[in-house]
Amino acid sequence: MDWGLKNRISKIINPLDNRALMLAVDHGYFLGPTEKLENPQKTIKPIMRYCDSLMLTRGVQRTSVDAAYPIPIVLRVSGGSSIIGEDLSNEQIITSVKEAIRLNASALAMSIFVGSKYEHQTIVNLGRLVNEAEEYGIPVLAVTAVGKDMGKDARYLSLACRIAAEQGAHIVKTYYCENFEKVVESCPVPIIIAGGKKLPEKDALALTYNAIKDGATGVDMGRNIWQSDNPVPMIKAVRSIVHGTNSVEQAYTLYNKLCNETKNNKSKKPFQPNKNNKSKKPFQQNKNKK
Repeated sequence: MDWGLKNRISKIINPLDNRALMLAVDHGYFLGPTEKLENPQKTIKPIMRYCDSLMLTRGVQRTSVDAAYPIPIVLRVSGGSSIIGEDLSNEQIITSVKEAIRLNASALAMSIFVGSKYEHQTIVNLGRLVNEAEEYGIPVLAVTAVGKDMGKDARYLSLACRIAAEQGAHIVKTYYCENFEKVVESCPVPIIIAGGKKLPEKDALALTYNAIKDGATGVDMGRNIWQSDNPVPMIKAVRSIVHGTNSVEQAYTLYNKLCNETKNNKSKKPFQPNKNNKSKKPFQQNKNKK
């Protein structure tokens, strides 16, 4: 790899432990104002310091992320269909590499829909994106999606991940599944797992732990962090697994401890001056004193 490409990947995957904690906030590109992501800036600000990178669209990046804050960006560049449209798999490249360079993106992200009506279109678009991004040393993250009838099955996820890698993707994002280690073994590039639907906090931590144990490089979580009632403690607990050695129980204990600390801090009344002091007359110098 060229130096620039290596350097950008090192911002996504920490070279010290070869792990990655990505925060996904790109849901609005097809879901609109998702619950607890109605105001992206409000959602992102308190938790982004605890992740390694942010996955989002250019609109959210420009409007909701402080340009002075040094957070690596994984820029979503595909789209074109909404949740109420005919077919979510009918995506195209909607953000150019030149635009990504203007936004100082560390990586580009797009979806491929293996087994769908528009499978051919999305896979060819991935190849074209890799071609153009390689000219500028920008890595591409392929987000694998499979047909509705396939589900989260190791055979189909292995197929989707391998196709993404064969097309030149530098990182693949996919779902965790039973026999996930087989998906990892058959994919020659790092795999990051998606958080998926909202889970109870302990279940989301178990998902993180199991994925790392079975060979994932990291996680790209969204709902399971910012839809939590306690997003800061949750992302810290996830981080304790991804970049630490915590078990599920240890991470969940940490989560509850941080929640209690937050609750106690909120319950403390701020200091207020003694109201009785207001009735006291201010000191006046004795006029008779020479």
